Amino acid sequence: MLIKDKSIAIVGGGPGGLTLARLLQLKGVNVKVFERDLNKNARVQGAPLDLHDNSGLAAIRKADLLEEFKQNYLVGADRELIVNENAEIFFSDHDSKPEEDFGHRHFRPEIDRGTLRKILLESLQPETVVWDSHFVSMEKQNEGWLLHFKNNTTVYADIVIACDGANSKIRPYITDYKAFYTGIIMLEGNILQAKENAPKVNALLKGGKIMAFGNKKNLLMGQKGNGDIGFYASFKTDESWVTNSGLDYNDKAQMLDWFKSTYPEWNPMWLELFENAETPFIPRPIYCIPFDQTWEAQSNVTLIGDAAHVMPPFAGEGVNMAMLDALELSESLTSDQYKTLQEAISGYEIQMRKRAALIAKESLDNGELMHAENALENMLNFFNGPHE
Repeated sequence: MLIKDKSIAIVGGGPGGLTLARLLQLKGVNVKVFERDLNKNARVQGAPLDLHDNSGLAAIRKADLLEEFKQNYLVGADRELIVNENAEIFFSDHDSKPEEDFGHRHFRPEIDRGTLRKILLESLQPETVVWDSHFVSMEKQNEGWLLHFKNNTTVYADIVIACDGANSKIRPYITDYKAFYTGIIMLEGNILQAKENAPKVNALLKGGKIMAFGNKKNLLMGQKGNGDIGFYASFKTDESWVTNSGLDYNDKAQMLDWFKSTYPEWNPMWLELFENAETPFIPRPIYCIPFDQTWEAQSNVTLIGDAAHVMPPFAGEGVNMAMLDALELSESLTSDQYKTLQEAISGYEIQMRKRAALIAKESLDNGELMHAENALENMLNFFNGPHE
């Protein structure tokens, strides 16, 4: 095995990095995960994740964690409503979608981010994750790299794998290609104990997901396992909006006024979200990789997930691509089909770039459909279209 007796440093402890660590440890590889969070109890933000059969779930199966996943996924959270700005329902699969359909390629079970992280962490050998390790820089040393962290520690690794997200600090060591702004910003909010704090929206949600479309704007939301709701106001605007909007994202009254003025045609029931959300709201400009990115593979550093191919979330593929990257990279590094590490990494990266470009284009196109004048009609056609 090419990486026998090699030390592997995975920088970033998200789903992709932790999945990769698990898959490598199952092959007996010496691997450490360096994560900037202070500890395993650091709050995990964001909406639940839906895993797809041929990517995220494929990695879960290979990691021998499917039973743990089945015991912890959110039954029924993949059920969808499509509504207009007045909360009138145009599509629902609540009565037609089976609760469990593992093995079917269109079954996309949802799981809380924190729960998935816990499953993956508990599958790793003790002390695999080195917490409070905020990557700063690295330099070549011998055949590998010397990594420097904010807490003044340094670590040597034979191979470095960047799993440090869209703003990866390791990506520039590999490529100069930069992501481009898609024209869309998603403003994230969270409602705790939604049954009490947003009863109308919670009743409409029924434990699933809602996509609301009107006037080239969206509200997208989903139920979390603890009864909270994560939601996003999604709209087209300039990239500079985050800093030039004049909004204080910690000021709930100001954010409520912004929603009223920006979504004036929308039913007052949606005000529940902004009246009762936790602060701060988090603005997220949406970026995408160039579809033609390419670079020459190195023998001792590579990247997976958003560090490799950040893309819009409008196909639900981000975490799935990261976990599939982990699966394919682990197999490239531990198989006997390559003669050198550079060949193994190159084989993985060529396939990964090709696959990611197709999915990123689909995600970008979906984003355009979802923010068009006829977005509601577009998405009804999409959901009512052919699905074998």
